Amino acid sequence: MAKRGRMKDVVRVAELFAGVGGFRLGLEQAAAAGRRYAVVFSNQHEPNKRRQLASEIYTARFGSSGHSHADIATVPSSAIPDHDLLVGGFPCQDYSVASTLRSAKGLVGKKGVLWWQIHRILQEKRVKPRHLLLENVDRLLGSPAGQRGRDFAVMLRSLDELGYAVEWRVVNAADYGMPQRRKRVFLLGHLRGTTTNKELRKSSALDWLTLRSPMATALRCRADEEVPQAFNIAQDLGELSRHFGARSGRSPFRNTGVMVDGVVFTLQTEPVVEVNATLGSILQPEHEVPDQFRIAKKDLAQWRYLKGAKREQRESAVNGHRYAYAEGAMTFPDSLDRPSRTIITGEGGRAPSRFKHVVLVGGQHRRLTPVELERLNMFPDGHTEGASDAWRAFFMGNALVVGVVQRIGKALLEQIGSPTEP
Repeated sequence: MAKRGRMKDVVRVAELFAGVGGFRLGLEQAAAAGRRYAVVFSNQHEPNKRRQLASEIYTARFGSSGHSHADIATVPSSAIPDHDLLVGGFPCQDYSVASTLRSAKGLVGKKGVLWWQIHRILQEKRVKPRHLLLENVDRLLGSPAGQRGRDFAVMLRSLDELGYAVEWRVVNAADYGMPQRRKRVFLLGHLRGTTTNKELRKSSALDWLTLRSPMATALRCRADEEVPQAFNIAQDLGELSRHFGARSGRSPFRNTGVMVDGVVFTLQTEPVVEVNATLGSILQPEHEVPDQFRIAKKDLAQWRYLKGAKREQRESAVNGHRYAYAEGAMTFPDSLDRPSRTIITGEGGRAPSRFKHVVLVGGQHRRLTPVELERLNMFPDGHTEGASDAWRAFFMGNALVVGVVQRIGKALLEQIGSPTEP
């Protein structure tokens, strides 16, 4: 391993909330300029589950070296090896601050909220990771409903206090040639003193976000406006948590932005769209599809009803209250010549559902197989073998699109390859 201050051939990674390894797959495919990523620590824990199935799948594919399936809150930061990049798709929860203490521990977030475990690890590590790559649902930018954008502001400010500049982008994988319409927000953090942090500070926000950042080179976009909106969040975290967004009905965070030294620059961008992959392109040959995924003709009426538009009176099972219920129609069957809809965790099982995918091939309606769900997230075929079909669908509903991580990871490698990197 090269000494600190010189170019490294290997970027060490800690992967939190690992699931079945989407971040790891993307980063392992992201070698650039003779350099690569290597996961030195990973953690996957499903609360209140005796059997840790996702962790079992992870270790079956990648081995058990450096892997933990313990509750991350019980893992001391000293047990996590030093690393250059911390990654994770953390749950969307309430990130508000419970209290702020004048002590070595500093910030105290709400118990059980996993974002604060990321914060704890970053705070306690003597040698902090130089970069962060995090993923979440795009509604993070506007949550909670009563204080639009508060959670994201708290997150950015907490990272600012730890020495990171942070850029973000809401990415729909289908816009970049991938087979699923899956929209997620990706955050990329750069520790003060790193090459990317220095370059960011020398750039205008508009140039960085649309031309120069790793996110911009990996996933091209164009700005809808010439001047980003700017505002300051450099205040006490407790005050920020209590008051941010309290008198606003709309989040100030647009789909693209950067925060440096507590100042946010944010704007709306549009993707430079690439040729889409399609749902039809990832389907298995019909002779490989087990009969259990085919829908019996007698069940089609129920599927059509659930997928169709409806306006009807319903009655609450709790108190008998009657109310008007309405919803629009969904495409049935799903179009084969477009990217698929977003996979959900409930894709598995034979029961008719409004949200499960149904395709029509050779005159036969059927559900998607576990392999097809893996392909929609760009996982290798059979990656989740060893679990039931329902669990395999659940894993893919929780996963990210591997190709997005691969592209961001490669662009980051290319930008941090300078010998001047600390």
